[in-house]
Amino acid sequence: MIMPHIISVSRRTDIPAFYGKWFMNRIKQGFSGYIHPFGGQRHIVPLKPENVICFVFWSKNYIPFLSSLQFLSKKGYKFYFNFTLTGLPGKFEGNLCSTREAVATMKTLSEHYSPLHINWRYDPVIISDITPFDFHILNFSKLAVSLKGFVRRCYFSFAVQYGKVKKNFEIFMKKNNINIIDPGTEERQNLARRLSEIALENNIQMYTCCGDYLIDDRIKKARCIDGEIIEQLFYPGGFQFKQKPTRKECGCTESRDIGVYDTCPHGCVYCYANMNKEKARMSYKSHDPDAAFLGYSRKQSDEWIEEIKQREEAEHGLFSQ
Repeated sequence: MIMPHIISVSRRTDIPAFYGKWFMNRIKQGFSGYIHPFGGQRHIVPLKPENVICFVFWSKNYIPFLSSLQFLSKKGYKFYFNFTLTGLPGKFEGNLCSTREAVATMKTLSEHYSPLHINWRYDPVIISDITPFDFHILNFSKLAVSLKGFVRRCYFSFAVQYGKVKKNFEIFMKKNNINIIDPGTEERQNLARRLSEIALENNIQMYTCCGDYLIDDRIKKARCIDGEIIEQLFYPGGFQFKQKPTRKECGCTESRDIGVYDTCPHGCVYCYANMNKEKARMSYKSHDPDAAFLGYSRKQSDEWIEEIKQREEAEHGLFSQ
């Protein structure tokens, strides 16, 4: 028996914005290929309705994916949305729809599903010469007012300068003559407190992602993939789930992610999922929507699928007729 899973689509790339056709082909085939990003092991992830507890979609632009969502609903799939909308200047984020379009799309999703189906991600908060604290107070306020009644939760974090992110920041600062600042704990707490006040004025609860030092009476711990949300939306009788953090202070529920690093052409300067932005753009341009493994050819994918099926059938009989 194949146990159902929560499927993350995806932390590693923007599938709704760029790979919707690939994903829907995977739905029609009933499975996806997946390569572990660190160990390199290849796996098959079943995607039939009975195999999926819930899809958790991540995107900055759901416009190209709206018709696909209707199809998924008719097929009985359950899902909710992590929707990133920061309103940052274009220098920091690339290839996005406009803020106006993003707000309109979030409202459309809210009206069609519900406000509880959406995690608005104001993430990351970048402090710089052109985005100081006052920028975020005004920017966040405008967004929160426009989304009042359409979302109930807002997830946020300050930009974390991992090794590759720090390198990209250094290149960005030199190229654009913009200084990105890493604020101290007290400064972060003060800004977070102000943002949480604005959020509550608009009936929105703030959640901090991997930032437990920001938790207080107005800010809760974020779980971007959250078994409790899934239970509330789809399983009132309850279902079994467990936490499986992806990094320090992460509170996420266990899931399987079918995305691939270095494939997102958004080109955001703060992205941890792209080591090389040019490689990501080329991966998008050359990807095969008919391949089981995102970012690989159909021929290569088919060979891997046969190898995996033979291995799994020998070990567990998963693909026996």
